[in-house]
Amino acid sequence: MPRSSRKGAENSGRAPLPLAVAARVSAYARLMRLHRPIGIWLLLWPTLWALWIAGAGRPEPDVFAIFVLGTVLLRSAGCVFNDFADRRIDPHVRRTADRPLASGEVKAFEAILLFVVLMLAALGIVLLTNQRTALLAIAGALLTIVYPFMKRWIAAPQFVLGLAFAWGVPMAFAAQTGEPVPQTGWLLYLCALVWVVIYDTEYAMADRADDLKLGIQSTAILFGEMDIAIIAGLKIVLLAGLVLLGREVGLGLWFGVGLGAAALLGLRQLWLIRRREPDNCLRAFANNAWFGGAIFAGILLDYLFRSA
Repeated sequence: MPRSSRKGAENSGRAPLPLAVAARVSAYARLMRLHRPIGIWLLLWPTLWALWIAGAGRPEPDVFAIFVLGTVLLRSAGCVFNDFADRRIDPHVRRTADRPLASGEVKAFEAILLFVVLMLAALGIVLLTNQRTALLAIAGALLTIVYPFMKRWIAAPQFVLGLAFAWGVPMAFAAQTGEPVPQTGWLLYLCALVWVVIYDTEYAMADRADDLKLGIQSTAILFGEMDIAIIAGLKIVLLAGLVLLGREVGLGLWFGVGLGAAALLGLRQLWLIRRREPDNCLRAFANNAWFGGAIFAGILLDYLFRSA
């Protein structure tokens, strides 16, 4: 390259095209929270619980693949739309100030375009199942869109998040069986909803000081000084609901072992949040990935040894 051309490229202030593309991809990936897969696990575990129970331990491989991919797409889309809705709030919260939309790294129109692409991709793979599942998916998409605005309107937006995040449960039953969702499916949905309220309250406890300043509502604020006691009570309700579910569908010893492990993890979370320290509240939140995994391991092993 001639010296004058090199000098012009150096003075242009622009990164080489491959680096510029890589930077955009990185920004979009961070906007989708792909660097923080905890949300994928929290969304995926109840779906897997439902798939294994609906399929009596033998879910259809294609349905399994569709729901795993769909979970990644839907969680990514939810993160993008949530950040779009909170783009004027996140810059004022220490934990979220460096998010791509909050920092200006990604523009609002880019986020909306990415959200549409992800939702269309998720809808496309759901159409590979059946009409009942597709109709449920549309309802789930509406919940995904509505949730980010709830923190401005109601005192307990975590319950709306629970409606959305647990929606994979009835969808999994519909996709696996092709039949209306049974009572056990709705019981599992309620259990998953309670679990979402638990872990998102732990999450909100880390932001309580900032949320109070900004006028943002959450169950952490609503519960006040009763937050730890209420979380403990909800954990008992969750485990009791899962015990009832296990009896209804005939799960046995291994499921009980899984629930026992989950109960111990739940106690660990209560210990972490006992002083309401933000970092430990986030650690308690992240611990729920193991909590959900313990329950799934119990379901998986119960069906596995039953058929052995």
